[in-house]
Amino acid sequence: MEQERWNSVDAYFSSLLVKEDEALSKAARAHEHFDLPDLAVSAPQGKLLHLLARIGHARRILEIGTFGGYSSIWLARALPPDGRLVTIEWERSFADAAASRLAEAGVAHLVEQHVGRALDILPALDRPGTAPFDMVFVDANKPDIPDYFTWALKLSRPGAVVVVDNVVLGGAVTDPDHTDAGVQGVRRFHELLAGRTDVTATSIQTVGTKGYDGFTLALITG
Repeated sequence: MEQERWNSVDAYFSSLLVKEDEALSKAARAHEHFDLPDLAVSAPQGKLLHLLARIGHARRILEIGTFGGYSSIWLARALPPDGRLVTIEWERSFADAAASRLAEAGVAHLVEQHVGRALDILPALDRPGTAPFDMVFVDANKPDIPDYFTWALKLSRPGAVVVVDNVVLGGAVTDPDHTDAGVQGVRRFHELLAGRTDVTATSIQTVGTKGYDGFTLALITG
């Protein structure tokens, strides 16, 4: 009953406040083609990312974890005409599917796609003369989140926002003895956050079509 109610509330808000076109709708269904669970953010969460990018006047955004391109479309549509979304995906078939949706959404010219292991690609983005990122969205394999966040700090300017998805994991994050590597990665990430003086952050629990989870919002202050 709880999940049905959460789904109903998400559907209600989405029907009034979140307008999806065909490109977004297709990207949201990417998991069906690959016979996988629904890995994309929900419609309200996609709109939240879009609004955060616009509020922060983001011109350069880094996304770690493209999957079918759903969040990529939301982020790219928040950019100015000369903006850039750099997105990284490990799986070639996912990246190809995302490329089709990005083209259909009319934002492919704003997007720079990379395919491969993010921790191999991120160092190559640290080039002299390259403008820093204004926003980073992390939605990828959880054991590596601490390393992704460290690179986000290195590649972003003071004042940039970092959003990390799936940090509650149904409440498993509170278990210090949990055997799942993803849970331990999320715990190490929060311990890393707590020990830094150049970042201020909070983590928010959420319920909705994605069940019980949450995200971390971090502001780079120095």
